[in-house]
Amino acid sequence: MLRGLLLLVVIFCNLASCCLSLPIPAPDHFGNHRMILPPLLKEPLVALVGQKCYTSLVEDLNVTDVPCLKYSLSKGLGFGIVLGGSIVKIPQIITILTHHSAQGLSLASNVLETLSCIITTAYNLRQGNPFSTWGETCFLTIQNTIITLMILFYARQYNKTLGALAGFLVALYALTTGELTPSWAMSGLYAATIPLSLASKVPQIYTNFSNGSTGQLSVFAVLNYFLGTTARVFTTMTELDDPLMLTGVVLASLLNAVLVIQVFLYWGKKVDDNKPAKHD
Repeated sequence: MLRGLLLLVVIFCNLASCCLSLPIPAPDHFGNHRMILPPLLKEPLVALVGQKCYTSLVEDLNVTDVPCLKYSLSKGLGFGIVLGGSIVKIPQIITILTHHSAQGLSLASNVLETLSCIITTAYNLRQGNPFSTWGETCFLTIQNTIITLMILFYARQYNKTLGALAGFLVALYALTTGELTPSWAMSGLYAATIPLSLASKVPQIYTNFSNGSTGQLSVFAVLNYFLGTTARVFTTMTELDDPLMLTGVVLASLLNAVLVIQVFLYWGKKVDDNKPAKHD
């Protein structure tokens, strides 16, 4: 009997704790019900969308607040892009390791893209911008560096592999140090990343066209790049009033769309072994 009573007490306590963790509709001074979430759920949501939009969308359940809905969607997409950016090139790295080859990958494209990511990362670090607005670039910097080094390594250019690694590290250090790179120079370099980032796609598109194949180019990476840049168009339109940035992401999305078309156009086709594959 005593064991049975103890078991009932334990079950009751567990149920009570579960109920306490659920959202509680509480009436305000005017008799309207507000949705009150426990701090464990409330604090991350407030950090994501801000107190104003949290109050409107969650507590007041105001689903007609279009500006807050757009802002919340933009923030959600932003974090999704950061998450996607943290793994987007992992399949590409695995593909190269599996085949012991970087055939079909453009060295010029990867070098330009890596430099663009290094500049963007350094700029945002020095500006102190929220990680959610640029975090994917940090992860892409690491992944692009690895891929660039692998292209050189599997081409048996070992000295250039070490030289490229040293060059990327020196560039990152110089750009994040105010004494070496003044603010005005950093701003100019950041503006230059837009055409630099776009130019990084052109050699890969040309390489695919010349080889009649996408080689070891990862389908997952290409698709995620396209989806990510397309989502960035929406987040830029929603959160920023910057025509230059908007133009950059729109053009990036279009060039990534060309790569997606090439992936499906050359699906299953391999580089002709009778002619040297292009890497630049």
